[in-house]
Amino acid sequence: MSTPGFAPTLEETTSSKSRPLTPWHVILLDDDDHSYQYVIDMLQRLFGHSLAAAYLMAKEVDLTGRVVVFTTHRERAELERDRIHGFGADPLIQRCKGSMSALIEPAGGQ
Repeated sequence: MSTPGFAPTLEETTSSKSRPLTPWHVILLDDDDHSYQYVIDMLQRLFGHSLAAAYLMAKEVDLTGRVVVFTTHRERAELERDRIHGFGADPLIQRCKGSMSALIEPAGGQ
């Protein structure tokens, strides 16, 4: 049984459900301590990108210094950034000491 005065009104329910979440980009940053194979493998494992898409992203991060690898709401973007940070070192490069770097930023320059 509901308590009178505590149930949300139709307007409150509708307005809270219809507000879209602001999109955020997860951005992978380039470095010289990770191979293309590492980047491709990470993008396929963490984000489910195809081999072709992961290769294009690896190429873009190498050429431009950064690439958007995923877009979602802020809380999930933070989680995905942290998953990149926790992916570990590249076993193909001896000097590699850890994961790649990533950051999040609002999509569309908001």
